[in-house]
Amino acid sequence: MSQLSPRQITLIQQSYEQVSGISEQAAAIFYARLFEIAPQVRPYFKGDISTQGVKLMATLGAVVIGLNDFDRIAPVAQSLAVRHVDYGVQPEDYAPVGEALIYALAQGLGAAFTTELKESWITAYAILSAVMIDAAYPKAKQ
Repeated sequence: MSQLSPRQITLIQQSYEQVSGISEQAAAIFYARLFEIAPQVRPYFKGDISTQGVKLMATLGAVVIGLNDFDRIAPVAQSLAVRHVDYGVQPEDYAPVGEALIYALAQGLGAAFTTELKESWITAYAILSAVMIDAAYPKAKQ
């Protein structure tokens, strides 16, 4: 992930370790916020939201661990994005997901969610979501 510095990657990975300890709560905060700011995405989620939360946190963890070797995780993220098209996900749905992620991290980490850490997460999500959007909607090129 060439646009993230080694320090940013370390910050993200350390903060995820903290959040993973409250993964159920973090996932619940994430989905509550997502459905509040983007109610149009609620129909994408057919199953139990707590089960979806477990999947979310596992996926997030895999991405965070893989930040040191982004070329290895990018194809997995791209494949996931392509599958999300079948659920109705649109390119514009990625922005509120990022907003909900940052919100959940801020709530979960409290004072430990510094400006530097927030900017690191925002940068990482921007890079990842751009890769995913490009894979799922090659003509959109947002």
